[in-house]
This record gives sequence, C-alpha cells and structure tokens, in this order.
Amino acid sequence: MVQDWTLLSDDLQLALAHAALRRAADTIAAQAEVLAAEMENGGLIDRGGPDALRLLAQVVRVHGEGNMAAGGHA
Repeated sequence: MVQDWTLLSDDLQLALAHAALRRAADTIAAQAEVLAAEMENGGLIDRGGPDALRLLAQVVRVHGEGNMAAGGHA
C-alpha cells in the first residue's frame, strides 16, 4: 500500500479523487433518501422535508455525474 499520496501518478490521484467524490455524493444522496422516507413514515416531523431531501439527492447525483463525466471539478 502506498503511504504517500505524492508518490502516485497524477492520473491515479485524479482517478482516486473522482472515485472518492462520487462515493461521497452517493452517500449524501442515500442519506437524504433515508431521511425523506423516515419523515414520510412518521419517524421525524414533516415540514416539507421529504420533497426537499429528494431534490437534494437528485441534484447531488446529477451534479456529480456531470462533473465526473466532463472531467470537471466538484
């Protein structure tokens, strides 16, 4: 296992960073979906939250996909 990030090639650093960002976006989106379901099921007070959380989840997914496909920065 490489102990120093700087020993990795630029391409590998970029690929790892993109993978980490994608995983983070997936985690945020999944948690938003879980919270939305929890509100719908009565576990949390619903003040319009489920729709807002689902919108957040979709924005995170779409924005992340667009940036990763275009090689842009998140």
